[in-house]
Amino acid sequence: MNQPIHSYQLTGPVLRGVHHTARPTWKLEETVHFYRDLLGLPLVHAISARGWGPVDHADFLHFFFDSGNGSTIAFFYYIGTERPERLAPSDHYQVRATHTAWQVTDAAELAAWRARVEQAGIELRYQVRHEVIESIYFNDPNGYPIEITYQTRPFDTMDAADAARTIEAAIDMERRGAAGEPFASIEPVWQCKGRRLEVSGEAGVASVFVLDVPEFRPLVDAARGSGIYRTTTTGDGYIRIDGNPGITFTRKALGFKPAVWYGALTGGLAGRIEQFDTDRLVISPMVQQ
Repeated sequence: MNQPIHSYQLTGPVLRGVHHTARPTWKLEETVHFYRDLLGLPLVHAISARGWGPVDHADFLHFFFDSGNGSTIAFFYYIGTERPERLAPSDHYQVRATHTAWQVTDAAELAAWRARVEQAGIELRYQVRHEVIESIYFNDPNGYPIEITYQTRPFDTMDAADAARTIEAAIDMERRGAAGEPFASIEPVWQCKGRRLEVSGEAGVASVFVLDVPEFRPLVDAARGSGIYRTTTTGDGYIRIDGNPGITFTRKALGFKPAVWYGALTGGLAGRIEQFDTDRLVISPMVQQ
C-alpha cells in the first residue's frame, strides 16, 4: 500500500536565497587574486575589526566577492594565525562534501567558464554529469572545492514526492540503526521505498521503480526493448520494471555516466542486489520467508 507523502505549506517567514557563504583563509593575497582577478568576481565589501570579544579571538578582515544574483562569497582572514591541522585541505570525500557551487544558465555558459578557468591556469579537477546537473570542479588557493553547474531541467512535483519517499525511508532506517539494526548501505533504503510502492505481488519477481524523468529513461527504454522484462506505470510517477527471475542492466549499454549509474535504483526496488559495480547491476527476487 502506498504511504502518504508529507506536504508542507509555508505559512511563516520565507528565505529569499543565499546571501553569502563564508570560510577562513590564511592566504589573503592569493585568495583576492583568485576570486577577483582570475574568476572576475568584484570585491564589494570588507570589514576590518578587532577580535570579537574573547581574548583568544584574533583581529581579522572579513571580505566579500559578488558571486551573482544577489549572492556573495566571503572570507575571514585571521591576522597572525596559522591554519589548524583540523582545517587542513583534504581529498577525503567527507571533507570535499563542503563546497561552493555556483549556477550558470546552460551548457554553453558552463563551457565558457571551463575555458576561462583553464586559460587562467587553474587546474580543472573534472567535469561530471549528475542526474539533473552538469558541473566543473576546481580548487581555490586554500584547497576549498569550487563547483560551477547548470541544471538540465527544473525540479517538479514528482521530484518532490520522490525526495520525500527517499528521506522518509532513510529516516526509518536511521531509527532502526539507533535501535541496533545495522544500517550500513543504501540498499535497505531502496528496499524500504519499494515496499511502500505498488509491487507486482508475484512470487519470484524482482522489481525496480524508475522515476519517470529523462535522466532515468534509458532504464525503461532498455526494459521495453529487451523482450524479457515487463513495465508498468504505477500512477505514483514511477514506471515499475519486473523481471522473473531477476533483472540485469549494464552501464555502457544504457549510456549512463557513472554518477547517474550509481543512483539508478533511487526510485526503489523489490528484491536483493546480487551485483552492483562500475558496469553491471544484477537484482534477484527476495527470498520468501
